[in-house]
Amino acid sequence: MSEQRQEEGGPSGRRVVVVGAGMAGVQTAVALREQGFDGRVTLIGAEPHQPYDRPPLSKAVLLGNAEGSAFDVDFEGLGIELVLGREVGGLRPADHELDTEAGPVPYDVLVLATGAEPIRLPGAEGVPGVHLLRTLDDAERLRPVLARQHDIVVVGAGWIGAEFATAAREAGCAVTVVEAAGRPLAGALPAEVAAPMAAWYADSGIELRTHARVERVEPGAVVLEDGSRLPAGAVVVGIGARPATAWLAGSGVALGAHREVVADVHLRTSVPDVYAVGDCASFPSGRYGERLLVHHWDNALQGPRTVATNIVGAATDEPLAVYDPVPYFWSEQFGRFVQYAGHHADADRVLWRGDPSGPAWSVCWLRGDRLVALLAVGRARDLAQGKRLIQAGTPMNPRLLTDPARPLKAATRAA
Repeated sequence: MSEQRQEEGGPSGRRVVVVGAGMAGVQTAVALREQGFDGRVTLIGAEPHQPYDRPPLSKAVLLGNAEGSAFDVDFEGLGIELVLGREVGGLRPADHELDTEAGPVPYDVLVLATGAEPIRLPGAEGVPGVHLLRTLDDAERLRPVLARQHDIVVVGAGWIGAEFATAAREAGCAVTVVEAAGRPLAGALPAEVAAPMAAWYADSGIELRTHARVERVEPGAVVLEDGSRLPAGAVVVGIGARPATAWLAGSGVALGAHREVVADVHLRTSVPDVYAVGDCASFPSGRYGERLLVHHWDNALQGPRTVATNIVGAATDEPLAVYDPVPYFWSEQFGRFVQYAGHHADADRVLWRGDPSGPAWSVCWLRGDRLVALLAVGRARDLAQGKRLIQAGTPMNPRLLTDPARPLKAATRAA
C-alpha cells in the first residue's frame, strides 16, 4: 500500500468503500464505526437524496408524509464520507479501484450493496403515465397522481403491488390489479396459502384480475391479451426486481443464476477484499441447505453487521462470522399486518392456526417435526415466538400447533 493511501485511510491505514446508499450500505458504514473501525469509510450512492428507507415509499411517502423516510444517521459525526448522486460504472479488482463518472475511487476493502432494480414491463418504456415504485423520486411522481384520484391499473399482485393498491384506495382512486398468474403472490407463497388473500382485494374495493396478461400499454389504457381494455390514468408496474449488478460485468466477481453476487458464508465475494450484502447478493444457508437470495428489508439490516465484523476481524486475525439468518419480512396491506419468517421451499407439511377467512391466522411449515417457516396475519405473537423456534430448531407437536389458542412456544414436543 502506498504512503498516500495509508494517509488517506486514517489511523488503521485502510479505506472501506461501500457502493450503494440504501439500507444495506448505510448499515454497513454505521456498523463499521460501531465495531471500532477507525479507517476511512466512504459511502457512494447513485441518487442525489440523503439516504432514506424504502418501506415508507409504498405508503407514507405516497400519501404525503415524506419526513420519516430519511435515515436518522449523523454521517458527519460518525466520520462517514457521503458521496451522493454518483454512478459507479465498473470495478477493477487488480487495481483496487472503482470507476465512477467523476474518476477512479481507490479502496482497500469494498462492500457491494447496490440492491435490486425493478423489472420493467416490456413495451411500456416511454409510455406516458407508466410508473415504477422503487425510489423516492418514483414515489414523489406518483403522489399527485393519487391526489387527482385517477383510475389506476397495477400490474402485478405481489407484495409491492398489494401495498401500492392499498395506498391508492386510501387516496380514493379506483384500482384494478392485473396478475398473469392465477393468484396473488404466486412467486412467494403456495396456492393454498395465497388463495385466502385474493378476497382481500374485493373487500377493499379493488378489482383483481388473475390469468390476465398485458398485451400492451397505451396512453390512458392497458390492453390485455384477451382483448379487455382497462382505462388507466396511471399504470404502476410491480412485477418483481433483479439484483443491480450489470455494472460488475468483466470485473471477475462471480454472479449467480439471477445475476446476483455469489457471496460465501462470510459474505465475501469471489474477489479478494470485496464483500456483498443485501438485495444484490445470495449466500449459502446451512440452516436450509441451499443458497438464498433474499430481497427484504431485514436482510439488508442484519447482513451488514456480519460484514463489518469480518472487515474489522480480518485485521486482527479474529475468526470470521458466519451469516445464516432466519429470513424475515412484513407487509401492510388491506388493513392487515402480514409477517413471514423462515424459508418453506423444502417443508413437507403445512399446518394452519386459525380460520383464513378471519382477521387473524397463521400458517406453519414443518420439515419433520421442526418448524422451518411461518406466515402470520394479525398474529404478531405467533411470528415472534415462531422465529425463535425456527432459530433453535425446537421439535414441535403438530397436534398442539394447530390450536390457535395455544401459544406457539407451548406447542413443542416437550409441552
